[in-house]
Amino acid sequence: MRFMVIVKASQETEAGNMPSRELLTAMGKFNEEMAKAGVMEAGEGLHPTVKGARIKYSGGQGAVSRGPFNLTNDLVAGFWLIRTKSLDEAITWMKRAPFDGGAEIEIRQVFAPEDFGEVLTPELREQEERLRAQAAKK
Repeated sequence: MRFMVIVKASQETEAGNMPSRELLTAMGKFNEEMAKAGVMEAGEGLHPTVKGARIKYSGGQGAVSRGPFNLTNDLVAGFWLIRTKSLDEAITWMKRAPFDGGAEIEIRQVFAPEDFGEVLTPELREQEERLRAQAAKK
């Protein structure tokens, strides 16, 4: 199973404050442990919303809003993409993440092709596999 671990934004991350050397060192060690265990597929931090944009769609058109955005629970400061056998295993790993000071994460399962059932036709499945292979080459 694949899970997206969403690191929620805070006043610190939205201000563009970089983490301490100690936190970066601890995070590097944690990421290395996950990579060696075959759990971590990707993980990145994100710039604050002042450097971002949102697009809201209506009637086939997209309206753009540029950041910064108000600090709410839906803002994301970073993410991991991990692969574990279960949500419980993902929780066990992420409880070890070197956060403190009220940091919050959210763990969400990523859809797999089999989750779509009959809606994912053989043609659509082939297209998905081809696109994944193409993206993996880059």
